[in-house]
Amino acid sequence: MAPPTRRLLAVAVIGSVLVLLVAVGGYLAIRSLQPRPVAAPPPPPGCQAGTGGSAISLEGDQAAIAATIAGVAARYRLPRQALIIAFATALQESQLQNLDYGTLDSVGVFQQRPSQGWGTTAELEDPVYATTKFFTALVHVPGYTKMPIDQAAQDVQHSADQDAYEQWTDVAALLAGYFTGKPAGGVSCWFSAPGRADLAGAEKGLTTTFGPAGRGGVLSGITTERSVKKKSGGSAAVVHVQRDAGWVVASWLVAYAQQYDLSEVRYAGYEWRASDGSMGWQRDSPAPGQARADVVAS
Repeated sequence: MAPPTRRLLAVAVIGSVLVLLVAVGGYLAIRSLQPRPVAAPPPPPGCQAGTGGSAISLEGDQAAIAATIAGVAARYRLPRQALIIAFATALQESQLQNLDYGTLDSVGVFQQRPSQGWGTTAELEDPVYATTKFFTALVHVPGYTKMPIDQAAQDVQHSADQDAYEQWTDVAALLAGYFTGKPAGGVSCWFSAPGRADLAGAEKGLTTTFGPAGRGGVLSGITTERSVKKKSGGSAAVVHVQRDAGWVVASWLVAYAQQYDLSEVRYAGYEWRASDGSMGWQRDSPAPGQARADVVAS
């Protein structure tokens, strides 16, 4: 039989071990109940023109409208001032939205009225048609490139409040730069989990906005090739563009990327991805054999 002191020492050691085991078990139990850190959710879908303090936040449909206006201006080789005037007008009239309502019978991006001979309601709710009609009227205003923006807009719109256009001139000038590639990669959008790219739909949208592909046009041609950039393979639309309109086309593709399930757009050594579009365009090297002057969408 062990001496009393030795028995007491053994009991004390065993008791300490049991207390330690209970404490560890309790700690593990409590830790298992605590919420584990999770990855931050992706930002909600959106778009941005520009960066830093002069960045302009846009909803997806606003970015698409702005890209369409810039695309139609490029199609008809209009000067930058025409684009600024159009942006200022669209910002005032509809906040860059394709409205199906307005004062009296006004509809669309520019709030044009069927009763005033602009076209039918259905036609004016087509942003390409409405923008074309606006520019057609604008170029018939004598000296429009040299007059104040609000005056030129008023000469087209005949609004009850001419002064309302002036408040948008600075924003319109910034948008005109961003959507034409000044600076490069000025327009970016972001959304998650795009599906299979609708390249045929994107090509149709491009030709509707920029005109048929061919010699002398903004789009000199569109071809479909296997994407060598995507790990999963798939196809890519290679858009051969006139160099001075390259960023207008690239910005259009980004603005319409969610509609056509495009996940990547590349141009002039830059790449945009839908999944991290909130970070803007990133530097990229063209795929082997790929011309830097082509806009590639997949």
